Amino acid sequence: MLYDRWQSIARLNGNRVAVFDAANRREWTFAELADAAENTSPTGGVVQFPSGHTVQFVINVLAAWRSGHPVLPLEPGQAAPPIPELPPATAHLKITSGTTGQPQLIAFIGEQLSADADNIVSTIGLSSARPNLGVISLAHSYGFSNLVTPLLLHGIPLILCPTPLPEMVRNAAAGHESVVLPAVPAMWRAWHEADSIPANVRIAISAGAPLPLELERAVFKKSQLKIHNFCGSTECGGIAYDRSESPRTDPLLIGRPMDNVTLAVNDGGCLVVKSAAVGLGCLAEPGDRLGGGRFVTTDLAELSDGELRIVGRASDIINIAGRKLSPETVEIFVRAQPGVKNCVAFGVPAQDETRFEEIVVAIELKPGAELATVKRGVGTGLASWQLPRHWWIVDTIESNARGKISRRQWRDRFKIESSVEAG
Repeated sequence: MLYDRWQSIARLNGNRVAVFDAANRREWTFAELADAAENTSPTGGVVQFPSGHTVQFVINVLAAWRSGHPVLPLEPGQAAPPIPELPPATAHLKITSGTTGQPQLIAFIGEQLSADADNIVSTIGLSSARPNLGVISLAHSYGFSNLVTPLLLHGIPLILCPTPLPEMVRNAAAGHESVVLPAVPAMWRAWHEADSIPANVRIAISAGAPLPLELERAVFKKSQLKIHNFCGSTECGGIAYDRSESPRTDPLLIGRPMDNVTLAVNDGGCLVVKSAAVGLGCLAEPGDRLGGGRFVTTDLAELSDGELRIVGRASDIINIAGRKLSPETVEIFVRAQPGVKNCVAFGVPAQDETRFEEIVVAIELKPGAELATVKRGVGTGLASWQLPRHWWIVDTIESNARGKISRRQWRDRFKIESSVEAG
């Protein structure tokens, strides 16, 4: 199914440029990609593992589609996991990020993969006249769904940029009338601070982690470029998108449902996603949360007038003497302080058993900033019971390659670190 659709795209576009590799300034037309796919044989076992950030990744995906082999994209250097027995007609496998537990394999058939591409192209307004600038990982669900499948199933050209370094991104975008740039918040911050966001970016997208409101506003004020918040999940593809053309006023606002996606909130307050793009299921832990066109997330959500707000994760909620607090609430107020570069909040068992848990915030300060000033600022916005018990100054808080920050990993690290200042 996928390869037949690709062949139609290749015939329709012929000698139009499909991929421009900015690393070596090489262009590949749709006809050249089609020829390369026909002359490339799958290697290894049944499941194929494309990797890297070159046109060969795309060719290997096409070769797997042609031969009917399932595809499991891997990051460079990432070991292939054990592959269990696959459901019939499995065409694609994704690995969850593992920020809330062990990574899991999710299976998809071709129709589900193409449905996600259709929803993304329709909702965002991608066009064959405006290439995607590929800086994010092609192997990650975000990159594969926003860059690779729009190229192969819709004819949206792709510019491959080998690194997110500001000058490289600007050079990769040069020579094109306009581009679409999907990225993660850390990239947008680096480009903004280096004053290097390409002037020809027409659609700016941020996903993978919460987009700070102050960053969205700062970029808009400086360049009049609106960064559109995009929310998706490995298990179900695109969920919601901020279609507005001006900065949000609510940091918890995600946007409206993607085209052909229906959202609801269950009795436990968790977001439920229904669409044709939802995966078959989790291979290691089959259950009723995923499958049949429905995915029950662990995101605590609110829906109002068609707009989605994510207020926290059920697995991250901190229990403070019976009162429940989302760590995102703390992070929003901490990040809003001028002296804070980044932070991550989480709960740990309290010494006083009546409190159940205490709040820890790991905080990366900007040069010259003082923690006392940050504390005073946070204290004006949060109730006393919501204030962190532990302020833990760390050298850096960086997202991983997928734009994620794992509270579980920071909680584990906190247990063995001694340089903690009691609040």
